[in-house]
Amino acid sequence: MIGLGPMGQAMARVLLTAGHPVTVWNRTAGRADGVVADGAALATTPGEAVGASDLVLLSLTDYRAMYDVLGGATASLAGRTLVNLSSDTPDRTREAAAWAAGHGAAFLSGGVMVPPPMVGTEAARVYYSGRSEVMERHLAALTPLGTPEYLGEDPGLAQLMYQAQLAVFLTTLSGLMHATAMLGTAGTKAGEALPVLLSFTDTIGGILRAGEDSPGTALDAGEHPGDLSTVTMMGATADHIVETSTSLGLDLALPLAVRSHYGRAIGNGHGGDSWTRIIDGIRAPR
Repeated sequence: MIGLGPMGQAMARVLLTAGHPVTVWNRTAGRADGVVADGAALATTPGEAVGASDLVLLSLTDYRAMYDVLGGATASLAGRTLVNLSSDTPDRTREAAAWAAGHGAAFLSGGVMVPPPMVGTEAARVYYSGRSEVMERHLAALTPLGTPEYLGEDPGLAQLMYQAQLAVFLTTLSGLMHATAMLGTAGTKAGEALPVLLSFTDTIGGILRAGEDSPGTALDAGEHPGDLSTVTMMGATADHIVETSTSLGLDLALPLAVRSHYGRAIGNGHGGDSWTRIIDGIRAPR
């Protein structure tokens, strides 16, 4: 296990609990103290860590950090499998897979879809992509971290799914903070506002799934029926959010971005279509 931030430490502990011998390395050695006390072995160099196992997990800031850490240990990579669970772009992930192959190592990319305290629980899910035979070889060892979801041979696929889900997550977090700030201008404390707002986020999935078909079915068919809500109606609401936020003196970055999606669809003559029509402008921005 290379990289002992909160996620790396959580994964190391889960693997130890599952009965696996775990060797760890971290640039700041003191971060290893807890997992070493729990039974992990401490490597003094990245090369020593790589040499300890056929399976090498990385939990680093980004893929650049992988090159920084393993650049001096490439002689140890041949015959190993690198599983990079760090965040970066799909293209950089594909480049990393080629780099690993050039040093004789197999490669899997992964995306852990839960925070560190939930690693190893029933709620944990981890996306993987890369060569299927590599995934099959290490499936048993990786499963304790969370339910493995194998997406395919392209090493960029796991990272793409990870980034797609984080796009929803981060946008939702910004929306929650914007809404909390809005209510705060009227004296509503965050402790009062957030339970109400979070309750609403819990209902969004149900709203989108209402009816016989999900929005995805219509999207795949290229259909945007506006029988329930239209671009014009949602766009008017987006206008109101911008106006309200302006009057309250709040940052407009998020509401302006949302309004621009509806404004573009209306400008393209799709005001009577479903709100899903905004995907056209997202897929092909000017």
